[in-house]
Amino acid sequence: MWRPQIARTPSTNVGAGSAERMLEGKVGIVTGAPRGIGIAICHNLASKGCSLVLNYISDSSAAPADELASQLQREYGVKAVPVQADLGSEKGPEYLISMAKSSFQHPKTQKFQLDIIINNAGVAHNNKIDEVNAEDFAWQYNINVRGPLFLMKAALPYLPHDRSGRIVNLSSVSASCGFIAQSVYGGTKAALEAMTRTWARELAERAIVNAVNPGPVGTDMYWNNKPEFFDQIRPFLQNTPLAAPRDGIDSKELVEASKKAGGRPAYEEEIAGVVAMLCSPDAAWSTGNVVCANGGFRFSV
Repeated sequence: MWRPQIARTPSTNVGAGSAERMLEGKVGIVTGAPRGIGIAICHNLASKGCSLVLNYISDSSAAPADELASQLQREYGVKAVPVQADLGSEKGPEYLISMAKSSFQHPKTQKFQLDIIINNAGVAHNNKIDEVNAEDFAWQYNINVRGPLFLMKAALPYLPHDRSGRIVNLSSVSASCGFIAQSVYGGTKAALEAMTRTWARELAERAIVNAVNPGPVGTDMYWNNKPEFFDQIRPFLQNTPLAAPRDGIDSKELVEASKKAGGRPAYEEEIAGVVAMLCSPDAAWSTGNVVCANGGFRFSV
């Protein structure tokens, strides 16, 4: 399907450039930082004063990660450090935390505290039952499930002890909608939601832990889907309260493309806004939840 160029307007640039730096002095990690939703999350958190470790996996993301780090430092006056670490490997999460510590620990006291963790990195590949293979299963589960779990294990010694920590896991509506060919991907996101609830209890004196469940988001990956994907998702988008494209707000290209798809996808910034809310002090009494970040595609219960 042809991919429209999404023209962003102030009304869709949720959270970016906020004058209130409520996360001043905080240190956070965003996995999968230099692409798609990760970029928007980094901008939102940095605009609120949070210094960041920008995790990326592949060599092709090195230049975008460096560019993002420079932009965040220049625009928001925070420290931003790109770190390449494969979260799908056994040692990748531990290495990421060690690099975060060496970059942000106090030079004299050696104190290091990790305030925010955004488990955003993820991979997706659709296969029907007869097409599933062990290699693809391991690839998706290692990155989407084992990666966040081992990252939390490595980060545990450095989380706050006053419940001020913030953990946000990026799930998906695929965890609960039962889309065809998503036995593996949907399963990884359901596992992440289950871990969210477990961590909320285990870390009750350290941090709040929540997940968000985006539906379609207007990234390259979304627009590059095959026509049968849009045929499957069209009825869902047609019944999503906030998915109606808006003349005069969304670009003409997006409005036209959204008519074919049944509705518009989210802007990355709209997902980032929900994530940032869960990182704020105001979220202190919310934990163990899967919070709707999908325009009503899938209501949270």
